[in-house]
Amino acid sequence: MDIKQRIKSLASRYAEDTIAVRRHLHAHPELSFQEYETSRFVFDKLSELGLEPIQEIAETGIVAIIEGKDPEKRVIALRADMDALPIVEENNIPYRSVSKGIMHACGHDVHTASLLGTARILNELRNDFEGTVKLIFQPGEEKAPGGASKMIAEGVLENPAPQAILGQHVMPQIPVGKVGFKSGVYMASADEIYICVKGKGGHAAMPDSIIDPVLITSHLIVALQQIVSRNANPKIPTVLSFGKVIANGATNVIPDEVKVEGTFRTLNEEWRIRAHDKMKFMAESIARGMGAEIEFEILKGYPFLYNHEALTDRSRVLAIDYLGNDRVVDLEIWMAAEDFAFFSQHIDSCFYRLGVGNENKGIVSSVHTPTFNIDEDALETGTGLMAWLTFNLLKEN
Repeated sequence: MDIKQRIKSLASRYAEDTIAVRRHLHAHPELSFQEYETSRFVFDKLSELGLEPIQEIAETGIVAIIEGKDPEKRVIALRADMDALPIVEENNIPYRSVSKGIMHACGHDVHTASLLGTARILNELRNDFEGTVKLIFQPGEEKAPGGASKMIAEGVLENPAPQAILGQHVMPQIPVGKVGFKSGVYMASADEIYICVKGKGGHAAMPDSIIDPVLITSHLIVALQQIVSRNANPKIPTVLSFGKVIANGATNVIPDEVKVEGTFRTLNEEWRIRAHDKMKFMAESIARGMGAEIEFEILKGYPFLYNHEALTDRSRVLAIDYLGNDRVVDLEIWMAAEDFAFFSQHIDSCFYRLGVGNENKGIVSSVHTPTFNIDEDALETGTGLMAWLTFNLLKEN
């Protein structure tokens, strides 16, 4: 039996166990940087495989090494994130979340279970490849500053230093059994915007005696859209959205202040910094010109995610070889963000999508929703494909 068939056979043999791992993780989700039980569970599963060394990093992160023959020849890193979201699950399933108000609504349970399954396959094949596989189980993807940045700061890309890193992410818009790839710039940077407009509140029937922060904020929100429509290069996708406005007044009461929260996303670092300056200058000018004070804070988040062309193109070819041409799709740029982007700024990276949707089973909900779920057949695809990619990429120069 050749290596490809051995990997497929192992992925099939371990599929039931991988599904059980995913269901356990799904039922016991933990929020960003609070993944203590998840981390312990992963630690124990890796220990059962006899993997050494296993290292705790970034508090709840785990790193493990699988050494093949000639371990120093080449190192490939594989990453899975472990945290969940503050969402109340609405799925009626046996493994529904038992953690109140917390849910694996972005598929990180799938990523973690899949990487554990891949580790199991590669560990069994360690005498058949040269080089080293570095397994990275990362905390805090959903919360800035992001677990990836913390792990990098604490040396996860050293000792041994990988030449490339792979990551996969569920995508319900892609049918189960298929995967998607996009070379080059793929996902956006993401910054959080926090604004507080301070005026002078009072009776709504006496506008001449107040400085109305509600009116000023409305001008500000509309005007800031010029950053996108009149300043951004049309060739650089840019998004500015405000999702939270708090003006705690009443029908006849103007409050003293209004608070606003939003997000800014783009695909170019130079423009990103210039846009920050333009937004702040415009907001301060409008507020002060209308008699108010303003606090304008931008929390710089994840950078844009860049998929190394040669690595991603090679991975796509390998995926076609493993799954078939009809099961590998091309992806478009997506303005969502991922802290895997931090890895992509340091080493050659490929972040691809794992199809988990199935209309016939009613599995169609998007990520970050209370009804998100997956067709669990995707786990066999995910474990086998990542093992196949890794096995072959270890042979690259």
